Amino acid sequence: MDIFGPVWQGYLDTIFCDWKEKVGKDDVVILAGDLSWAMKLEDTAPDFDLLSTLPGKKIIIKGNHDYWWNAIGKVRNALPSDFYALQNDAIKIGDHIFCGTRGWTFDDEKLLSRESIRLEMSLESAKKLQTNGEEIICIMHYPPFDKGEASTPFTDLIEKYDIKKVVFGHIHGKSQFPLQTLKSGVHYYLTSCDMTQNTLVQIC
Repeated sequence: MDIFGPVWQGYLDTIFCDWKEKVGKDDVVILAGDLSWAMKLEDTAPDFDLLSTLPGKKIIIKGNHDYWWNAIGKVRNALPSDFYALQNDAIKIGDHIFCGTRGWTFDDEKLLSRESIRLEMSLESAKKLQTNGEEIICIMHYPPFDKGEASTPFTDLIEKYDIKKVVFGHIHGKSQFPLQTLKSGVHYYLTSCDMTQNTLVQIC
C-alpha cells in the first residue's frame, strides 16, 4: 500500500498497535470494505488469520476491491470465528445491531438502484432484530452522499429507517470529505485508513 503515499509506510504496525490499545475481546470492530488484495477466496486466509490475532469481534462488508468476495455462504464459511460478513442482512451483538451494503457511485443509475434495494433489505433486517431499542449502526463502503452532502437514495433510506450512525470507507488521497458529518440528524463516520492515519475511530 505504500505506493499510495507515505501514510501507508509501516501502516500495519500502526494499525495493530492502536487496535491493541483500544479494543477488548468483547468490543466490535467495523471493517468497511477493501480488506484484501486477493483475487480468490482461498487466498484471503493469511490476511484474515492475521486480523484474527487482534482482539474483538469483527464485522466486515464488501468493498469495490474485494474481488475474492463471491457467494456469501462460502465467504462466511471461510472466515475465522470472530468475523461476521454482512450482505443484505443484519446482526445483533449486545445492545447494537449492524447492517449495510457496499453502495455505489452516483453516476450509474442501474447499480445505484440495485444497491438502494440491498440497503433497504439490510435496514429491514435490522429493524426486525430491534426488539428492545437497540441502536442500529449502518455500514457502507462507498460514501452515502457526494462532496456536496446533497440527499441521495441512500441518505433518504437511512433517514426513513431512523438510523443515527453510519460508517463508510472507500475515500483515499486528498479527500474533501470530513472525518465526521452531521446531516439531518445522522452522524456519518469516514473510516478509511489513510484518512484516520491508520487509527481506529470510536463510533459508540
